[in-house]
Amino acid sequence: MSQFAAMNGLYLEDLKVGQSAMFGKTVTEADIVAFAGVSGDTNPIHLHEGFARGTRFGQRIAHGMLSASFISTVIGTKLPGPGSVYISQTLNFMAPVLIGETITAVATITAIDDKRRRVTLKTQCLNGDKVVVDGEATILVPRRDVG
Repeated sequence: MSQFAAMNGLYLEDLKVGQSAMFGKTVTEADIVAFAGVSGDTNPIHLHEGFARGTRFGQRIAHGMLSASFISTVIGTKLPGPGSVYISQTLNFMAPVLIGETITAVATITAIDDKRRRVTLKTQCLNGDKVVVDGEATILVPRRDVG
């Protein structure tokens, strides 16, 4: 057994259609500023209150990709978890996320391709029961070592 086996998440053999996991986080001012710094996305709609007041949202909003990154958290840490590899992700941004709102990312397995070791997940970010990000991910998942 590899010294890294304990770090691995779920294996393909552990997964079933309908299985899901989630991650929730309250979006803070610090999160938005840090995300702008890391990503380089300094659009004033995220960082400048005066500018944002003049937009259709009337106030600053979080980066859509900040919310979407919570989906990556679910996939990389919970389902399937460590050892899985992102292949693709579609994203539809349905509603803005404001500072102080709590967003819950949910990933649910909708299909398993055993031959190709790929799993398809329905991915959403929710603000309460409102969908703010909707999409689908394809993930490459390791098999359990045999013998």
